[in-house]
Amino acid sequence: MELFDTHAHLDFTRFDQDRDEVLKRAREAGVVNILTVGADINSSRRAVELAEGTPGLAAAVGLHPHDASDFTPDTARELKKLAGREVVKALGETGLDFYYDNSPREQQEQAFRSQLRLAARLELPVIIHSREAEEETLKILQEEGAGLAGVVHCYSSSSGMAKRLVEFGFHLGFTGLITFRKLGWLREIVSQTPPEKILLETDCPYMAPEPKRGKRNEPAYVKYVAETAANCLNLPVEKVAELTTANGQQLFALEDYSRLED
Repeated sequence: MELFDTHAHLDFTRFDQDRDEVLKRAREAGVVNILTVGADINSSRRAVELAEGTPGLAAAVGLHPHDASDFTPDTARELKKLAGREVVKALGETGLDFYYDNSPREQQEQAFRSQLRLAARLELPVIIHSREAEEETLKILQEEGAGLAGVVHCYSSSSGMAKRLVEFGFHLGFTGLITFRKLGWLREIVSQTPPEKILLETDCPYMAPEPKRGKRNEPAYVKYVAETAANCLNLPVEKVAELTTANGQQLFALEDYSRLED
């Protein structure tokens, strides 16, 4: 069984003491690729450096909506420069977070639009964060996202939004949230999503799935997400692993990329 953790934050300091062991456990769990995702400029730089030094890792570069107030023309230029590196396979994570509102909403929307335009110019898929901002996310995608491919990661919005995103051509990224007992409504969304539009992710170090809940999350735990998705889709877990890994490798152009086991 081969798995692809399509959204991790392996550059974060919580992995500094045992990153090599984390990667070893991922390989042992059947993970063949990991996309490590930048959250700001410094994080994006670290993600690129980590991916360049680790077979099987690829990187995404972007500015999270929490930090949208820091987005400037210099930010866009730096992201464009970083995106030119061979290991960079996506632009993000970008988007809107109206739950925490760590940056003013107007600045979040401006930074989101700018990064979508940059992704279009660079012909890269986008990784989108959307929380408590369904209509605004969809509106901006409709206005700026024509021709773009991408994923709304850590999907936890409504079934209506899921349907509209799939119609738009986007993927949905599901995390350990789908393993939480009280989130049956989210498992129902998984069951209604076309398998060719599903990606599996951990969003580590956050949101460890059952039975690891409360611990630091890591890429090896994507297997628990795969098992729950398989139950939702009424498919063997091996088939779900095969489908979702192929989905991710195609979206992020990793079909001929190095693997963790290399």
